[in-house]
Amino acid sequence: MKIACVGGGPAGLYFSILMKRQDPGHEITVHERNPAGSTYGFGVTYWGSLLGKLDAGDPESARAVQESSVRWSDGVAHIGDRTTRHRGDEGFGIGRGRLLDILAERARSLGVRVEFEDEIADGAALPDADLVVACDGVRSAVRERHAAHFGTEVALGRNTYIWLGTTKVFDAFTFAFVETPHGWIWCYAYGFSGDRSTCVVECSPETWTGLGLDRADEAAGLALLEELFVKLLDGHRLIGRATAGGSAQWLNFRTLTNRTWSHGNVVLLGDAAHTTHYSIGAGTTLALEDAIALVGALSTSSGSGRAGLAPALAAYEKERKSALLSVQSAARHSAQWYENLPRYIDLPPAQMFALLGQRHSPLLPYVPPQLYYRIDRAAGRLESLRRLKRWLGPKVARTLHSR
Repeated sequence: MKIACVGGGPAGLYFSILMKRQDPGHEITVHERNPAGSTYGFGVTYWGSLLGKLDAGDPESARAVQESSVRWSDGVAHIGDRTTRHRGDEGFGIGRGRLLDILAERARSLGVRVEFEDEIADGAALPDADLVVACDGVRSAVRERHAAHFGTEVALGRNTYIWLGTTKVFDAFTFAFVETPHGWIWCYAYGFSGDRSTCVVECSPETWTGLGLDRADEAAGLALLEELFVKLLDGHRLIGRATAGGSAQWLNFRTLTNRTWSHGNVVLLGDAAHTTHYSIGAGTTLALEDAIALVGALSTSSGSGRAGLAPALAAYEKERKSALLSVQSAARHSAQWYENLPRYIDLPPAQMFALLGQRHSPLLPYVPPQLYYRIDRAAGRLESLRRLKRWLGPKVARTLHSR
């Protein structure tokens, strides 16, 4: 097949690697509009279960990803002057730029053409190919050409956030909540290399405007955030993205869904097809899992070339939509937990941190926090109560959602 991947992020690059490994005769080009080496974001997270999938797909790139990652197993929460630390699942961080370098180098070694500064990637003119993979992100230009067909819907989150880096290296996945005269502001921080960490700062719109962050340029905004999180940063600086004198990149998260993921020979992959709130740290993992599923569907198609596309793309969409249901629900409830932070912030630190870990639960918004905490503790000791909690949560959420 002749295949064009529009977008040079992790999803498109990994898809091209797997397709070339499946059949070196595929002619694959990855079209990326940005220059080589440029990327947004700082570090991305993933969990141990992904490594097994990457190793099964391509051991060479999986080994390089693992060797370039840092890992942690603890979670730390700083709530004002109070701190609590808990052991959790093993997590990994890797610089987004490093991840892209690994995948691009591996793709080239297999014979994939990776074209940077390629204007095809703006979606104005689709390349001539048997299959066009639209992996050009949440604002996909390829998808927007047929937005009505795809049934694209976007919901904006209430809180504002900014993606930053810092030279402070965290040894655990760290949360920090700081009270200001205008409300609470908080960050999620995790290491992704030996000398850098990611630091995502979030707050309500009232806090954002009250602190003047809506009017500050990047330098002034970073200075204020460094002052607010001075204890967390231990004198280290925050690193922004905007050019000198530009506006800081404060955003509202865009939860994107599509009614269908394909149109003729065009198929959506990664953030072009769906997004999940950053607070569950699953975006890169889901994009790579999309790539794995799409390759799997194409490999089992009974037809060849364009003739086998329709059933393969339908099977891919069905598999991934099913897999995403629980993840999207968890992400939705996680975002809502932060949007309702005052409901939890005054709990004792251990309880607050426990409910932070339970923020994906569909039952939590409908049960008083301290009661939920006691139920959760009891469920950890009683299997019958644990089964009841797992059964009741989704049922209550569906009933209230339908109302």
